[in-house]
Amino acid sequence: MLESNALLESPTVAAKAALPPVRQGSIIAIANQKGGVGKTTTAINLATALAAVKKKILLIDMDPQGNASTGLGVAHRTRQNGVYTVLMGECGMDEVISPSQVPYLDIVPASMSLSGAELELVSEKRREFRLRDALQKLPFAYDYIMIDCPPALGLLTLNAMVAANNVLVPLQCEFYALEGLSYLVKTIDRVQQIFNPTLHLQGIVLTMSDARNNLSRQVEEDVRDHFKELVYQSVIPRNVKISEAPSHGKPVILYDTKCAGSKAYIGLAKELLKREIKAKRLARGAA
Repeated sequence: MLESNALLESPTVAAKAALPPVRQGSIIAIANQKGGVGKTTTAINLATALAAVKKKILLIDMDPQGNASTGLGVAHRTRQNGVYTVLMGECGMDEVISPSQVPYLDIVPASMSLSGAELELVSEKRREFRLRDALQKLPFAYDYIMIDCPPALGLLTLNAMVAANNVLVPLQCEFYALEGLSYLVKTIDRVQQIFNPTLHLQGIVLTMSDARNNLSRQVEEDVRDHFKELVYQSVIPRNVKISEAPSHGKPVILYDTKCAGSKAYIGLAKELLKREIKAKRLARGAA
């Protein structure tokens, strides 16, 4: 677990020296150690919305529960070769990528075997860099790679953060969701210092908001007051269509394009694209 100092010790000099840049577009880890905040829903629907504007997307399901795989209609019987086999060095990333039902959107599925990866990798060399190394070897590029992290700050999430250049945090509009946010931000900073200097907190997206609820409004106000422009303007509402869509193996954007949840995720995708354009302009200016 990342909560254990052992996983946040500095890697060896050899590991640091062998940290080549990943030749891909933006790599976004969607992470929050609290479960039930809308990580997978955000991963699936944000990826779908970006694919709808013909961005080439790869979604990596790093959660042993495999909910992102289910949400994109990947049958359990086809998941034997997924991200677990890549992390264990049994095959390359390009061998486990599957096309989804959404044009321009590919997926690397997860199976329950992934639940054993934490223990199996703990004594392995370059255990924190397994995902990054695999992405480095991909023979083709994506505009965006999105990693759906498990609801824990363990070795799987660490692999995602070491591979990514951005972290997107879905935050449920309730009091308890706020408690772990400061710890998550500290973890991102720690990973940046030790393993991945290119990692940044890309933004926070508020989820499961109920405009009729005073607590939702208060949480939103507090988060915006503290994190300022890091908080997306797009807010994902509580919406029955969002809840129904996974049982049909579809993103809500395909299940019901006109519902409030679909419109919110489309708005989120537009904001993300604008942020990426702004970031690239700033990077060119700095250069």
